[in-house]
Amino acid sequence: MKAVFVLFDSLCRNALGCYGSPWVRTPNFDRFAQRGVTFDRHFVGSLPCMPARRDLHTGRLNFMHRSWGPLEPFDNSFPQSMWLAGIHTHLISDHLHYFEDGGSTYHNRFRTWDFVRGQEYDAWKAMVQPPVARLREKYAAKHYDFDSSWQHPKDIYDGSWKRIQHAINSEFMVEEKDLPLARCFAAGFEFLDVNRTAAPWFLMLECFDPHEPFQAPARFKEQYATDWNAGILDWPIYEKTTDSSPEEIAEIRANYAALVAACDHYFGQLLDYFDRHDLWRDTALILSTDHGFLLAEHDWWGKNLQPYYTEISHIPLIVHHPDFASHAGEHRNALTQTMDLMPTFLDLFGLPKPAEVRAHSVVPLLDADAPHRDIGIFGMFGGPIGATDGRYTYYLYPEDLYAPGLHEYTLMPMHLSSLFSAAEMKTAVMAKPFDFTKGMPLMRVDALKDARRIPIHDDKRFDSDLGTTLYDLVTDPRQAKPFRDAVLERRFHAGIARELHAHDAPAEIYGRYAIQIEKMETAITHEEAL
Repeated sequence: MKAVFVLFDSLCRNALGCYGSPWVRTPNFDRFAQRGVTFDRHFVGSLPCMPARRDLHTGRLNFMHRSWGPLEPFDNSFPQSMWLAGIHTHLISDHLHYFEDGGSTYHNRFRTWDFVRGQEYDAWKAMVQPPVARLREKYAAKHYDFDSSWQHPKDIYDGSWKRIQHAINSEFMVEEKDLPLARCFAAGFEFLDVNRTAAPWFLMLECFDPHEPFQAPARFKEQYATDWNAGILDWPIYEKTTDSSPEEIAEIRANYAALVAACDHYFGQLLDYFDRHDLWRDTALILSTDHGFLLAEHDWWGKNLQPYYTEISHIPLIVHHPDFASHAGEHRNALTQTMDLMPTFLDLFGLPKPAEVRAHSVVPLLDADAPHRDIGIFGMFGGPIGATDGRYTYYLYPEDLYAPGLHEYTLMPMHLSSLFSAAEMKTAVMAKPFDFTKGMPLMRVDALKDARRIPIHDDKRFDSDLGTTLYDLVTDPRQAKPFRDAVLERRFHAGIARELHAHDAPAEIYGRYAIQIEKMETAITHEEAL
């Protein structure tokens, strides 16, 4: 068996023609949907980027135990399991977060890996004295504030230096072939040229696009051009759209659409490669993303702060498996999640899933639709808990999002771009093992209000205007009509409780969200320290 997993970042389901959207022309994503099986009820798990990848590696949710961070010493990782079973695993990625503190243990789980430099604020090219005056004319001040203290940031999380670093990197991307998206696919074709006749192997081709900044090649921008002429506007700040004009909204959305079109084009080149070398007969191809993005829907830009609306949480998944080619073009309604990809990948190669895995392979669903799970939960550490049964979505908020009593459980005390602070570590005590830590005790660290975890690291907070609510995705697919229903909420509470129990959630999580622990044989007692 051979397999290629293409993971785009922030690829919105509502931008793909194969999911019924007329917004962006995506002939190649649509073409692949005719080759594979399309999952119509595929949802996220832990959010955002790196927590989603930890779900992907481990086959279990992690957002109730810690915030964004590395793989832990006790974590299973599908590429390492494959490698130890004699399957060559290779990662191609331009995702710079793998090379920051909070993502530093993921790429090393692959047998080989290729890091494509220059994406976003990757510390790639050095300009001690960048041409600020020229850059100020080129970029819109609303997204690129070159007048701020970028030369003397208050700390590493100050966003001003990140945006000028992106502008500096872009100075060295003269042609389309220089862009990270093009270089990722070029590296993918190099791997296939060398290895397509060998086996077994697993290639993870991961592209940061269409994540912001929405830096699309010129020929795709031309297809979605607006009348905007006031500088590059492609990196929206995560906030309400209140201060965005209709012209600004149109330009940002157009830049995202252009970047999706570029992703579609390069993905089409991969499909052409499969056609040319008849890889369909012996190579699986999987397409998905980590989460979506709000592009002025619900009057929001971005993610992390607001509720996990379906634009963020309902994501694409399309799978081609040579053994199920007769099911090409079919759809599945089973409720699946990101974490299900881990046992799926192992299943492709006939490998068993470890005991700690709580997810389920989707390979049996390729043959026929069947019940997979009744309720799936998703969320961010410290934020509301999202839940869905495929028909309804439920957002459960604690009484106080910033009440004390929340803890990080970790042996890798790192945030996105920094280590845990001295103030955090002074609160650390050793806690008993969880059922998935293989007997290892962990540090229990107070989740301080000013800790540098998402979204607090940007001096922002979770939006709590919505509060606990339900949406009906059939009668209200745009989630414009929140409602409450005691019967439905009891069912969702029971489903959330089952998932928390299955993932051995800390005791404080139950209390935080007022989830009753009823008739559970195993008490959750990690509140106690060793």
